[in-house]
Amino acid sequence: MTSPSVSPAKPQATAPAAPPAPAAALTAGSDAGLLLLRLVLGLTMAAHGSQKLFGWFGGGGISGTGQFFTASGYPAGDAMAVLAGLTETLGGLALALGLLTPLAAAALVGTLVNALAVHGTGSFFAPKGMEYELLLTAGAAALGLTGPGRYAVDRLLPVLRTPRPALGAFAVLLGLALGAVLLLIRN
Repeated sequence: MTSPSVSPAKPQATAPAAPPAPAAALTAGSDAGLLLLRLVLGLTMAAHGSQKLFGWFGGGGISGTGQFFTASGYPAGDAMAVLAGLTETLGGLALALGLLTPLAAAALVGTLVNALAVHGTGSFFAPKGMEYELLLTAGAAALGLTGPGRYAVDRLLPVLRTPRPALGAFAVLLGLALGAVLLLIRN
């Protein structure tokens, strides 16, 4: 018989069946994935911008791209070609390096919003579709929101060392707003 003052022993809680994955392994995988995304998206955009600026990779250069901008309803086609070419080249290189990532992402989002508007929404798939531009825009916005990961120049800048979602969201909104301003001047 047991004494009423002694309570029966409670069973010990069992450990989880599978321990969660270490945070370091998840972070390293995420950082490598962000690096891959930054390199592919950033260098693609830099190459696309160099088509506009220098005529490389079969591009039209400033003159040919300027004619395209004029035909698309933008005033001062050559100036728009320079603006788009510099934005894509410098923004793409900065994104690839992980340098000022929120601003680089904002620059690309702004220029890609205009690319989406020029291509229109008549079709999603190639050859006249917008899926390519939409994918690039979403990738740039995602990098602006998440930050560049550990393998980035931003890690050397105290203000950008730690990702700040509010800063990324502000940058993406800034890119959208600036892209919209350019669309407003389009005929």
